[in-house]
Amino acid sequence: MNNKALRILIADSQYFQRMRIERLFNHLDYYRVGSAQSLTEMLTLVEYGCEPFDVLVVNADLASGSMDLPAFLLDGQPVHHALIYNEPSMLFEGPSGVVRKNVQICNAGMPNASMIEQLMARVDVPVFSARDAVAEWSCDALPHNFPARNCQV
Repeated sequence: MNNKALRILIADSQYFQRMRIERLFNHLDYYRVGSAQSLTEMLTLVEYGCEPFDVLVVNADLASGSMDLPAFLLDGQPVHHALIYNEPSMLFEGPSGVVRKNVQICNAGMPNASMIEQLMARVDVPVFSARDAVAEWSCDALPHNFPARNCQV
């Protein structure tokens, strides 16, 4: 089940690019998606937001020589996972790009559905609590010599 509370930010100067990427997230049942159209807007939202973003999907053209996006994101900024696309320095890497820590860099001009699915598979990992583990147990799964008088599901 998807975590509906994940905060996602898409940063691209092109409105239609942002909307296409947002729809990719929507098809995966993620709806807490915001967008930024400039580097200044993105930095303001990232640095001064009330809580960290879980996912940042950003077009490398936004930084275009003004800042090193991978270094910024690897420097412990309030973004848990990032996908930097349209990165020209990745032209000789594979289309899936490079993964460093929680930052994925690729040369694709626009992320496709499988890239977003792979990103979210790393981000939205199910966390099981002790209560969930106990709820999955049943009296039938216990050894026959185990006292099952207090067993409830």
